[in-house]
Amino acid sequence: MTTNRPLIAVTPLMDYGRDSLWMLPGYMEAIMRAGGTPIMLPLTDDADILAQCAERFDAFLFTGGPDVGPMAGAAASATGRSEVLSPERDRMESILLPAVMAWDKPILGICRGIQFINAALRGTLWQDLPSQHPSDIEHHMNPPYDAFGHNVSLVPGTPLASLFSGQTEIAVNSYHHQAVRDVAPGLEVMAVAPDGVIEALYRPASHFLWAVQWHPEFLYKVDPRSQAIFDAFVGSCR
Repeated sequence: MTTNRPLIAVTPLMDYGRDSLWMLPGYMEAIMRAGGTPIMLPLTDDADILAQCAERFDAFLFTGGPDVGPMAGAAASATGRSEVLSPERDRMESILLPAVMAWDKPILGICRGIQFINAALRGTLWQDLPSQHPSDIEHHMNPPYDAFGHNVSLVPGTPLASLFSGQTEIAVNSYHHQAVRDVAPGLEVMAVAPDGVIEALYRPASHFLWAVQWHPEFLYKVDPRSQAIFDAFVGSCR
């Protein structure tokens, strides 16, 4: 029996208290609904292993999680408060991202994912929105997370605006305190919050490189637009 379901690599989440790797089911289930087969990657900075992953898997999801730490050689090292860091993930994803981009494989970043991708490509971050970019918009909502926190405006002519054709705004959930500040060279903005915070990016030169600040992995069951993002991601493998 053969299958044409694309294999989607998912970067792991780390539980330091339990010294374990774990995964939110929403990432996996939304990928499966979209026709892909998700597989969580090991947490490693072994360049050979990550090069093999970049070659073998069809697409890559850079998940949410801890703050992005200062990155050597990048303009991401903005000053400010960081609540939680994961240097292991920073090291891993710093190797994985360029390896995947070299193959021009589809990439989707979510929450930490948009922050990491922007930082790795030499953009900058707001390290702590409440102190560095005060706003009445709630970017750090309380649970449940399968509810809407605020709207974002879609930038005309971008892939996200095309995906949600006929809509100029969509409602999203929101749980973060870092955010994109200066957009990295080669990336373009797809969505913006009412207070100017950048909510989605893409890379026109890539086959598919999208990143969103919100959490479609929590909304996909109740919001068809959230599932549509995963559908577009997995569908780009075909």
